[in-house]
Amino acid sequence: MMNLNSRLFDKIRVKPEREAPRMGAARCNHPGCREPGEYRAPMGRLREGEYFRFCLDHVRAYNATYNYFNGMSDDAVASYQRDAVIGHRPTWSMGVARNGRDFRDETAGPADPFGALRARAARRGRQDRPKSQASRPIAALKALDALGLEPDADAEAIKTRYKELVKRLHPDSNGGDRSNEEKLREIIHAYKQLKSARLA
Repeated sequence: MMNLNSRLFDKIRVKPEREAPRMGAARCNHPGCREPGEYRAPMGRLREGEYFRFCLDHVRAYNATYNYFNGMSDDAVASYQRDAVIGHRPTWSMGVARNGRDFRDETAGPADPFGALRARAARRGRQDRPKSQASRPIAALKALDALGLEPDADAEAIKTRYKELVKRLHPDSNGGDRSNEEKLREIIHAYKQLKSARLA
């Protein structure tokens, strides 16, 4: 069972007792009030960080009538609220430095000691090329090489070359000669790879 007469219960308070005002503490700033100024209240706009000192009754009255935007027009309040979103700090457009130079403008001549901007321009150039000239997977390039075609060969050229090679290398076309059978398998495999890559 709990001992309600324990010395630990003596220290527990629902509402702490008010401390007696310290000697030399500031008096309430309200005219005619002799109470200690225990509570701070902001002085207002353009005086951030400065406070009045009030007693409890006068700080409540002050807070009830306090208006930070007092004396500002509606447009000025709206502008202040927009700037509050970014913490009243200056901003600029994406990719533009404080001095106004556009980082995306490659003619401005930014320093490029590692060639990063040149590489970006080269990638951009490759993306602008037609699809037929775009880089292809290594397996597709090997298959095109096996057929004896250039890396930018189109589907029609691939089909034509495949038919031509099969006719030339097939044993039925060579009187039953099976000496080119391995090369024929290589050609058929290369064509299947190109078909699976949707190039033929």
